[in-house]
Amino acid sequence: MGSLSAVAALQLPVRLRASSSEQAGERLGRPVDVLLDTHAWRALGFVVLCADESVRFLPFAASQPGDDEIAVASALLLLEDVGFYRSRTSSLRALLGGRVERSGRTAGILRDLVLGPSGEVTELELGRRGSLLRVPAAGSAVGPHRADAA
Repeated sequence: MGSLSAVAALQLPVRLRASSSEQAGERLGRPVDVLLDTHAWRALGFVVLCADESVRFLPFAASQPGDDEIAVASALLLLEDVGFYRSRTSSLRALLGGRVERSGRTAGILRDLVLGPSGEVTELELGRRGSLLRVPAAGSAVGPHRADAA
């Protein structure tokens, strides 16, 4: 995987890795949020709404995001205590639409994040004066747009 849009990742199914590269794996659920460490600018994992309607946490390091799916080696990697992870991270959904500051000045409104292969947030995609621009994540701070729905 190269870079990945965090917003686009929310549209991908979470699937059990198929035994053959030609067949799709079993659909386990879909991501509904990305949990972030905004100090280190790293995606820590996905909040996943599972097929059984439970909500679980999938660590980014245990996933393989791709163009068509987020693959996992085992359903056991979907962890139960989502509240634990939410209480220690920032929610992408809460940050979207928030004001981004760089060097003490407003740079724009957060529209998306660009994730690298290891979950590092490399760039922030901002809306400013009707256009989109990308700025480095390092040196940026984002104020939440809305409260995180727990």
